[in-house]
Order: sequence, then C-alpha cells, then structure tokens
Amino acid sequence: MKAHDGMYIGGEWRPAEGRDTIAVVNPADERVIAQVPAGTAADVDAAVRAARAAFPGWAATPPAGRAARLAALRDVLASRAEEIAATITAELGSPLRLSQTVHAGVPVLVAGSYAELAATYAFEEKLGNSTVLHEPVGVVGAITPWNYPLHQIVAKVAPALAAGCTVVLKPAEDTPLTAQIFAEATGEAGLPAGVFNLVTGLGPVAGQALAEHPGVDLVSFTGSTAVGRSIGATASGAVKRVALELGGKSANVILPGADLAKAVNVGVANVMSNSGQTCSAWTRMLVDAERYEEAVALAAAAVAKYVPGERIGPVVNAKQLDRVRGYIEKGVAEGARLVAGGPDSPRQEGYYVSPTVFADVTPEMAIAQEEIFGPVLSILRYEDEEDALRIANGTVYGLAGAVWAADDERAAAFARRMDTGQVDINGGRFNPLAPFGGYKQSGVGRELGPHGLAEYLQTKSLQF
Repeated sequence: MKAHDGMYIGGEWRPAEGRDTIAVVNPADERVIAQVPAGTAADVDAAVRAARAAFPGWAATPPAGRAARLAALRDVLASRAEEIAATITAELGSPLRLSQTVHAGVPVLVAGSYAELAATYAFEEKLGNSTVLHEPVGVVGAITPWNYPLHQIVAKVAPALAAGCTVVLKPAEDTPLTAQIFAEATGEAGLPAGVFNLVTGLGPVAGQALAEHPGVDLVSFTGSTAVGRSIGATASGAVKRVALELGGKSANVILPGADLAKAVNVGVANVMSNSGQTCSAWTRMLVDAERYEEAVALAAAAVAKYVPGERIGPVVNAKQLDRVRGYIEKGVAEGARLVAGGPDSPRQEGYYVSPTVFADVTPEMAIAQEEIFGPVLSILRYEDEEDALRIANGTVYGLAGAVWAADDERAAAFARRMDTGQVDINGGRFNPLAPFGGYKQSGVGRELGPHGLAEYLQTKSLQF
C-alpha cells in the first residue's frame, strides 16, 4: 500500500523528527502492508505551531469561503472513494462492500452536510440589545480511533473547519493510511497551508503530547472510556475544552407486539456490522419472557449467515482478538448459554472471531455490562416494561439504543425514558444531521449536524 514517510504539516509532507516507524498490518492475513512514521512530541509541536499560525486567516475567512473549501473536500473524497475503500479494507480488514458503502460513502455525506451548514449557520444573532457572536475555539487536537477510520476523521475535522478552527489530527496507529489519503485530499481541495495537519504515531506519545500541548484549545477524542478519562483530566488542568465520544453497551429493546423477526434480524446485523467494532452497537437484545426462546432461535439463524472472511471481517489486531475471545470465555464461565459461535478461531490466518450469540444472559454478567467491541450479542429476558427499562439503563454507558413496538408512539414513549444519547425507533434511518453522543460514561459533547458544529464554537456578546 502507498504510504508517506513523513508528516503533513503546514501544507506539505515533512520528514519526521524521529526514526521510529509503525508497521501497518492487514488483519485479514496478518501481513505488514506499510510503514508510517511514529510521531514524537517535536512533530506534534511543529504541527500545532503551523495550525496556530494559520488560525487567524482561516477564522477570518467568510463562512461562504469555508463552505466552498468543504464542498471541494467532499468532492475530492467522492472522487477517491474506490481508493479509500480499498485502503480501509487493507488496513482494517473490512469486507470491500462495507468499505465502499459505509466507510467511504458516509464521510462524503457528512462532509457535504458541513459544507451546507457552514454556509447557513447563524454565526451572529440578535438577542435584545445584544449581538451574540459564535466564534471558532481555536486550534483543535483531534484524536481518532481505528474502527471507522475516515468517518471519525470527517466527523471531527469537517465541523472544526466549518467553525473556522484549524486542526492537528492524530489518527489511530492501526489505520493511518486512510488518514494520509485524507491529508492529501485537504490539499487537493485547496485548504490553506496549516489549516489541517497530520501527525501519525502512538497514543501514549503523540496523542498525549497533543492533548497536553498549550497551543491546543480543544481536544476532540473518540475511543475508550479509560483513555477519555485521562484526556479529560489532562485538559481540565489547563482549563481546556474537550469533546469525548467514548464506549457503549447499547440496548435493543423489543417490546411485546413488535415485529419480532424484523427486530431480531436488524439487531443481529447491527451487532455484526464492522465485526462488532462499533461503539454504538446494540450489543444487548432485550426480549419479553413469552417470546424469548423464539428470539433466541431467530438470532442463531440470522448470525449463521455471517461467514468469517466473506460477510464479516476480522477484528483489527491480535490484542483485540484476545480481548474478544476472553469475553466469550468469560460469558461461558458466568453461565450464559452459547447458542452460536464461541472462542475458537474460525480461520487459520487473520484475526477472526466467530460471530457469537449468548442466551440466558443476566444483567450483572460482564458480557452484559462491559464493552466487548467484537461480534458478540447478549440476549436478556425481561418480565415487563419497567423491568426492561431497568435493564436498559443499568450500565455505566448511554450512547445509543433501539426500541421496537407495534407503533412508533409506544416505542418513542419508552425511548424517552432511556438514559442514552440516540435511539432508533422501529428501525429508524441514519440521519447525518442528528446529534450523536452519550450520557454517563459514554462521553461529553455531540458530533454531527449543527450540534456537532457548536462544539467548536465559543460565544461572545456585544451590548449596544
């Protein structure tokens, strides 16, 4: 695979300050496909300085001008969609069709939404005798995960640019090649030098340096709750703003009277998509006692269609493979009933996990409480709606969820009582303008749409 041996800083590729490199491994066959530089604190400092120097000019660019550059970026990403999809398949292991439709397709949609918002957002408003200004925060340090390499970048960088901020991106070390393509795209789209900068590297080195840098005004991080806590603590010491999109253990609640077959099939697809490596995945399926065994049978039949290496890819690396297998073994040890899959590897090479379904899961089990981040579904039984609500809200997370009922009103009434940031009603469609983010330990702040743009703005009032 094509890879740059430097950092994208100040509108050009520059040699890295250090000599260490990171091997990029294809998780489908465990082969090294590229090497990228392992950034240091010095690389981060150079990138932040470039972003700081570019900030006044970009912040002063009229919203229509920023919108034009974002529209150009959207068009470049669309024109390179096949290359992006192939790269994501190589470094993440995602089946090519998923890479084309979701990994490469959705970011184009999101980038386009911010091109429109930049042109229409009310950056000034009248309030009584005051004029309220919504101004860019400054330099943004964006730290993104590997599970949706391009989407997570666009979901942070596009609103930051729309707001008038400049950005330094530290992508996940497992999927840096997609980030390098994005950096090229920003240049092709005509972004001024220094408005976007890229430093590849390890989280404890480059990521930590970015979070701690005094020239960074806001840190936007997506990843584990444990790392999010650390970044939040670091930022609070400098009274620095943070946006944290963290873990999830989302509930898929199937109420009596719902279309059970549809709810189960869509629920299984949701969990298995991207090899279960989705923070908002509905990994807990809640079914009433009367229809419980029917749901278990439907789930077992549905998951059998997800053949490793064909419809479902590997997990990202050996560490993640061991983690997911460990949770499957823990589920068996805790007394859950294994109805599909298990800890054994389904293929001789690659970091593949057997798509797994557990029944007879109780709310206190680790597989019902902790984020596994793999293709593992837990099916829980509830007695009535109050019991279902107690179980749904009974974790430290609150990122997403789903409710199925005979009618939308009944499902929405239940959803309103869920402690979570986003709920799909009877299979509601993805909306790139809807705010995405969590309650409780699932994070702070929102991404996507106008709420995502607002994260990168600060407010000033002028009294007349």
